[in-house]
Amino acid sequence: MLDSLIWGITGLILTWLWLRFRLSARFGLGLIAIVLILFTWFGISQPLWSAMIGCLWMAAAPWLLFPKWRRKVLIKPIMRALKSRLPRISPTERAAIDAGTTGWETELFQGRPNFTALFGNSAPTLTAKEQAFLNGPVETLCELLDDWEITQELNRLPDAAWQYMRQQGFFGMIIPERYGGLELSALAHSNVVMKLASRSVSGAVTVMVPNSLGPAELLLHYGTEAQKDYYLPRLARGDEIPCFALTNPQAGSDASSIPDYGVVCFGDYGGKQVLGLKLNWEKRYITLGPVATLLGLAFKVYDPDHLLGAQQSLGITCALIPTDTPGIEIGARHYPLNAAFQNGPNRGRDVFIPMDWVIGGQRRIGQGWPMLMETLAAGRGISLPALSTAGSQLAVLSTGAYARIRRQFHKPIGQFEGVAEVLARMGGLTYLMDAGRLMLVTALDRGERPALASAMVKYQLTEMMRQVVNDAMDVHGGRGICLGPANYLGRVYQSLPISITVEGANILTRSLMIFGQGAMRCHPWLLQEIEAVHDADVAGGLQRLETALAGHIGFSLRSLVRVRLFPKGRARLPLNSNSTASIAHYRKALGHLSRVFALLAECTLLKLGGSIKRRESISGRFADALAFLYLGSAALQRYHAEGRQEADLPLLHWSLTYSLSRIEVALSAILQNFPSTAWAWGLSRVTRLHKRRYLPPSDALNQEVAAILMTPSPVRERLVSGIYRAKRTDDPVGRVEYALQLSLQAEPLLAQLKQAGLHRRYDEPHSEFLRRAVSAGILENAQAEILAAAEAAVRFAERVDAFAPDKVRKTRRWAA
Repeated sequence: MLDSLIWGITGLILTWLWLRFRLSARFGLGLIAIVLILFTWFGISQPLWSAMIGCLWMAAAPWLLFPKWRRKVLIKPIMRALKSRLPRISPTERAAIDAGTTGWETELFQGRPNFTALFGNSAPTLTAKEQAFLNGPVETLCELLDDWEITQELNRLPDAAWQYMRQQGFFGMIIPERYGGLELSALAHSNVVMKLASRSVSGAVTVMVPNSLGPAELLLHYGTEAQKDYYLPRLARGDEIPCFALTNPQAGSDASSIPDYGVVCFGDYGGKQVLGLKLNWEKRYITLGPVATLLGLAFKVYDPDHLLGAQQSLGITCALIPTDTPGIEIGARHYPLNAAFQNGPNRGRDVFIPMDWVIGGQRRIGQGWPMLMETLAAGRGISLPALSTAGSQLAVLSTGAYARIRRQFHKPIGQFEGVAEVLARMGGLTYLMDAGRLMLVTALDRGERPALASAMVKYQLTEMMRQVVNDAMDVHGGRGICLGPANYLGRVYQSLPISITVEGANILTRSLMIFGQGAMRCHPWLLQEIEAVHDADVAGGLQRLETALAGHIGFSLRSLVRVRLFPKGRARLPLNSNSTASIAHYRKALGHLSRVFALLAECTLLKLGGSIKRRESISGRFADALAFLYLGSAALQRYHAEGRQEADLPLLHWSLTYSLSRIEVALSAILQNFPSTAWAWGLSRVTRLHKRRYLPPSDALNQEVAAILMTPSPVRERLVSGIYRAKRTDDPVGRVEYALQLSLQAEPLLAQLKQAGLHRRYDEPHSEFLRRAVSAGILENAQAEILAAAEAAVRFAERVDAFAPDKVRKTRRWAA
């Protein structure tokens, strides 16, 4: 018994040393041999145990000491077995895998998050020039955007807005100053989109597209110097309105299968026969297409006459084409859910372009897909997260105020527990969303191109916006569903599916992209194993596979040890916890769930192999868990970056308890649907997922967060700090905020009237009731004036638009 204990402890120590310092096999064998000799010499181990360990050592030694024999006898059969389980990576998948970079998401995926380093990152800040642009031209543009006029009367942006955007450089925010652009940081770019989106989604989208995935972004990274010198100044000034056409009627989410094509040939250009491409295409859903002067186009190139070389199919290519080029049909419009941004189809028939129009020139033919994947990582990380956060902040600001001023059953509706639960969800999700947005743009400003993180944040933030805006509509009731100039939610609600669909449909992003791309990009060994298995050089592949397998086994063992030995943290956090203790708890909890994620991912990949691609529900749950690990970390980082404001703790508590609960639910669901019952049972015990540890936000916490939304305070201002705030009472949101200010002054006076037992008669005007209260000595004249002003402000804020019958009929005929 004693010998087994001694050798067990020794084995654990040696295993820890091997894993910790990644010792070579020869060094490890030598170390075991030395320990065996010493234990036998000094009588620490009985001869029988020494003999058993010695036999094991002799059995293992040949496998570890003779690599050529080991590879032939052991690794080669493993390679044959893995070939059927690990499919070859296609060129399209390779382009997606190689696109961008990874950072914090890799640490989470591998179960090794370093929160000290994360919190050490400096908080993002705007330059003086960027802040001046936000405070000046962006504010002015917001004033020019009347969303009801844009969406209902004009169905386009007003000419004054277009002209102002050109004058102030809104179309050149990402273009360097040397080309005449603004050269804004990712943070400033995101803040501009946020403020505009809170005023008009159509206006924000019009600014977003030229500064996202499109001609300017592609030119900056891949264009020739001549192309940059010509087009970038024109784009920055707004002389050219760009669009980018990728989606074909037969190729939406599977954009790499576009049937649009170009044939290498000679054609007439400028009175000369030059080498170029004859293009045929059909595109739809192209934003800014109907008004574009410069068309970015993705298509496949074929060279049947071998004018460029032996290869016939050259791959996806991108080109810039003036829209007045003969053969192009463009200008028709789609009508996307009452949004008024320009969007429509275009097509080309036998359109000849010279090779100089290919982005990057002839040498970039066939490189279009990697180019698009690389630029999408940056553009998707700015525009849609900013728009989503803006929609949620607008909903939180207006709904919090409305829930305080709207009274039913003699009290504000926000004080009902059911409504408070909804308000809390709105506030907590909005805090989480802005944290994720800031974390992503900070990574972009550090020079990273986080493809995986941008996919996660785009998916989660657009879905959270849908939840928040739906909640806001529920609280507003009839006030929210009646469209008109006074409705600040209706158009945002209508446009929700647009952000869900574009730049990667959410369903496919969740079920196919995030975990699949994460496993390839973030796992330390999986990609190397796949490449080694399919290596044409068998000898080199065997050596690479052996190295990868050894590293993979060590990584798996470390994941298992970390899950069992590292502290888990408590299941529930009291609301009155000290902030330091709270942060420590959340760090431990996120760290533990990150390690559980890593272990489950290992076991799932081992069990399912390449068939994980077809188990989309399991992949989707891994995507959910990884996304909330990322967003929970972002909430902690935001709290640190903003100076650990104690008043923000309810929002932090809500965000983290919600995130931890969602992570645990996702991981538990993976085990519930695991393809092997035995594996699921064993893993549930190892990870302790068979017991619920992380509970959702409590009712008491919901009440705290709801109170923040309904009461003006610095924490409420920080929560909605990114949106446009009109201080005028003729603004729909401004009048609700004004009514909130007066209602707060009126609340103690209403309580005073109630305590005095004075009630308004059913046929009594409000002014008469107040005069009676003054006459009875219950109120002073100044107090009565406050109540009168509050009543008028509330009635004005609650007003719902109504239209004359002829205007309604006109609108219906136009829509038809």
